[in-house]
Amino acid sequence: MKLHQLRYLHEVVKQGLNITSAADALYTSQPGVSKQIQLIEEELGLQIFKRNGKRLTGLTVPGQQIVMLADKVMRDIENIKRVGEEFSDVETGTLTIATTHTQARYKLPAAVKAFMTNYPRVKLNIHQGNPSQVAEQVESGEADIGIATESISERESLLCLPCYHWNRCVVVPHEHPLLQGGPLTLEKLVNYPLITYDFAFTGGTLVSKTFSDAGLTPNVVLTAIDADVIKTYVTLGLGVGLLANMAYDADRDTHLAKIDVDHLFADSTTYLGVRKDAFLRGYMYGFIELIAPHFNRAAVNQALKIAD
Repeated sequence: MKLHQLRYLHEVVKQGLNITSAADALYTSQPGVSKQIQLIEEELGLQIFKRNGKRLTGLTVPGQQIVMLADKVMRDIENIKRVGEEFSDVETGTLTIATTHTQARYKLPAAVKAFMTNYPRVKLNIHQGNPSQVAEQVESGEADIGIATESISERESLLCLPCYHWNRCVVVPHEHPLLQGGPLTLEKLVNYPLITYDFAFTGGTLVSKTFSDAGLTPNVVLTAIDADVIKTYVTLGLGVGLLANMAYDADRDTHLAKIDVDHLFADSTTYLGVRKDAFLRGYMYGFIELIAPHFNRAAVNQALKIAD
């Protein structure tokens, strides 16, 4: 069994069992990938993939175990490369961050600017998605660091460090009835069409549970992943907006009024996640400390040791 065969196997699974896509990603031919998979199966004396004709349709039971081990080999190889890079050229490399739109738009800019100043020879990539997608990208190795709220902390393969807490606010046009008549309540809020994050995003589960626990059903008329989109539709008079406090800028959002709702919803926690088995380059520790100053290199290593 050869290393490149495991790489081909890993890539086929990564590409959703599409051999053509895997071949393109590997800069080789589709017949070449198929041949190497066949050779692995012949050597092992079993089928890794289920098939319908020539099309791969799934993994067999032993195939699932083999793919899991192949993935570990690929991660170990990546870690070995990182060790070499760390000691041969500490200031050069690539850092890929997976995060949600709200974090990328409102929380990360200062840290990203400082990082690029401190590490000018490191290429920085930022991928955006919902918390589940963020966690999946870190688990698969597509991203080095994931930054998202709550649900990312549920992944067993990830070490998740609490970065900061945040809450929400309601935004409405000036002269809106909710600005009158005393403190805002959930009962008042359900009387108006609500525009908020997709409930798979940024604490949406917590928001849904808060209403449910109160025996109320919000009239959600529109959801979006982008706080700016939410504010746009609120400005058009389509409903009231419920979004992260950090997404309201008093200087920029002068056409909207803000109502704090800390008394209605529990705080959410944003976590920073890395794979427990990943080798972290020096500049990765540097980025983590910029996002969460209470986690310097020693604190991160201690957390990794405890997690193991």
